[in-house]
Amino acid sequence: MEDFGLFIMGAGPGDPELLTMKAYNVLKRAEVVLYDNLSNDKLLEIAPIGCKMVYVGKKPYEGCTPQEKINELIVKYAKKHKIVVRLKGGDPFIFGRGFEELLYAESHGIESQYIPGISSMQGSGFIDVPLTHRGISESVWIITGTKKDGSLSNDLSCAMKTSATVVIYMGMRKLAEISTAYKKAGLGSTPSAIIQHATLPHQKQGTCEIKDIQEMALREGLAYPAIIIIGDVVKAREIVAAQHYPLHNKTLKITA
Repeated sequence: MEDFGLFIMGAGPGDPELLTMKAYNVLKRAEVVLYDNLSNDKLLEIAPIGCKMVYVGKKPYEGCTPQEKINELIVKYAKKHKIVVRLKGGDPFIFGRGFEELLYAESHGIESQYIPGISSMQGSGFIDVPLTHRGISESVWIITGTKKDGSLSNDLSCAMKTSATVVIYMGMRKLAEISTAYKKAGLGSTPSAIIQHATLPHQKQGTCEIKDIQEMALREGLAYPAIIIIGDVVKAREIVAAQHYPLHNKTLKITA
């Protein structure tokens, strides 16, 4: 890895200890950090004293820094400083527009590198929901709940026809639409979960059948930022327990 340029860096799913070592070592030498609202502020403390911190946050359905402005700031600082970090929540290349920023910087002659981050969907493991498990789910569909035009991705209808785990980012305003799609397909009883701030102390969660997901979210006070997980993996612990210890789920008749 070069020791200068623009670094498109994943901040991970929230817990600062989940930052990669490579990201940590670059942050220690950063001269400018452009960070968003999903990156933990404690990560900024890793940068040296004198490092310039530039907030370029975006909050869905609220005021935000336009992507065009972010691109301009990246170029502005990268042309003046040796080590510029674009710090993005989760992984920059999973619905993070990180590749778009990398290409924009490179089009202006700026050396750019990608440093992965743990994606927010992997926070599902913190509530005992594996994204895959042998005999339950052998694949994962990662879907955006809000496309550029504001609509739900058509890929959901394809994913519903498989046994794959479905993970939906940015879908909290689409819960009714998601629920309706499953009900119309006769899949309303599919297990589902919502995890908010999965790796942090103030984590919140809820599980239910997909047909009830909107009501459950309201009842549990779940909101953005959150990940929606749909599929039998939501009940993986119960399923595995039933497979390994079937007698626990039966009433035994004991005779002398």
